[in-house]
Amino acid sequence: MIKIAGLSKSFGNVHAVRGVSFEASDGKITGLLGPNGAGKSTTLRVLYTVLKPDEGAASIDGHDVVDNSLDARRVTGALPHGAGLYPHLTARENIAYYASLCGLQRKDIPQKVDSIIELLEIQDFAHRRTKGFSHGQRTKVALARALVHDPQNVILDEPSNGLDVMATRSLRDLILKLKDTGRCVLFSSHVMQEVAALCDDIVIIANGQVAIDDSADGIREKTGCNDLEDAFVEAIQMVARD
Repeated sequence: MIKIAGLSKSFGNVHAVRGVSFEASDGKITGLLGPNGAGKSTTLRVLYTVLKPDEGAASIDGHDVVDNSLDARRVTGALPHGAGLYPHLTARENIAYYASLCGLQRKDIPQKVDSIIELLEIQDFAHRRTKGFSHGQRTKVALARALVHDPQNVILDEPSNGLDVMATRSLRDLILKLKDTGRCVLFSSHVMQEVAALCDDIVIIANGQVAIDDSADGIREKTGCNDLEDAFVEAIQMVARD
């Protein structure tokens, strides 16, 4: 489970996140939505310990992301915006290296790597160096790297960005499988169809604040909009009016 309470983060005079609070539960998919610059990526970067908040707290399975960052990382798999693969290593080597960093036993790593390669269907390019990979190939390898240690919590920053139709469908199937195994999945997206199809709970952020935190049906009811995209726009405008 992921918990955020009163999270704030500024960069100079820019207040990227202003008192954000929400929870993402095990066995559920939580979507984080908002326009560009709303504070989504900053919030996620705090969760996977790249940034430290100015105020507030965040924890993953009870591990504070600042005071117990290593423990928080051990129970988390993160797919940040931008794959960040080592270009001169093969896909398999990238995944195996990350598995070792996550503390997996050396004897267990080959089997773990084989399993995740098969799950994400990247056998055709597993032995190729990642330099020159397509965006979709890089995303799949980065996702495999994030999942190789069987994390309880999965954080995905716009995971379907740049993927083709078939790759996007496979990704959605995988996210649903993660939910079915009781994992906590938190992801940001701009694709309303994706959010409506996958999410149990939706957190809409605007101007660094939580505009609405509810189910899709709850958000429609609160905004008076039948269409989720219209509800999203109304939620953003509600923050602007306040």
